[in-house]
Amino acid sequence: MIEAEWWDYEDAEELAEQLAGDIGFIIESAIDARNECLLVLPGGKSPIPVFERLKAQKFPWKKVTIVPGDDRLVDVTDPLSNANLLARNFMPLGARVVPLTAGKLGVKQAGEAADARLADLHWPPDIVWLGMGTNGHTASIFHGPDYDEALSSKKRAIGLIPDPLPPEAPVARVTLTRSAILSARSILITIDGDEKKRVLEEALEQGDKSQWPIGRVLADAEQSIDIHWRAK
Repeated sequence: MIEAEWWDYEDAEELAEQLAGDIGFIIESAIDARNECLLVLPGGKSPIPVFERLKAQKFPWKKVTIVPGDDRLVDVTDPLSNANLLARNFMPLGARVVPLTAGKLGVKQAGEAADARLADLHWPPDIVWLGMGTNGHTASIFHGPDYDEALSSKKRAIGLIPDPLPPEAPVARVTLTRSAILSARSILITIDGDEKKRVLEEALEQGDKSQWPIGRVLADAEQSIDIHWRAK
């Protein structure tokens, strides 16, 4: 069974405060130790309260590089772009945001370009912050024709096509691979609701035998995994 520590919250504000404090500590510690920090952050609406609290802290943001854990294969100006969200929040502070997608490339070419871009960074990330869908996917590691590659590839990023395509964003993706995620110094997961908690508990118990992608992704993880869960 995968080792993880659970943190439970009734209040969204409390969760956001705790996450901002934890990530802030990691930023400060990384800069103290290496004079730089590499964060892998999620997109979507739920991280925004945490982002707002992080932005209010006086970090030397020019020493911070931020990468989305995954992104939709859209232009960086598109509202669906996770890089767009991260850039709007953190680039005005001086942080560097490295997108996973660029230009009008096919799925495989986009993945190769992202992997090359990440090769220029000082790896590994200080933290990878993951979410999880009710279908057990994390980052953009979905079931589909590229699922096995996302789990087994030694590349940092690949392009893939979920099957079926998520209805809220029915486009191809670029995602960090399992290998890249597990290389992080620490891993943080946020979920909400009883159903996601049930799925994640089952996935952690089953590990590499799990039907849920996140169980396969986290199998053999050697670093700390903190799970922050809030009841809806």
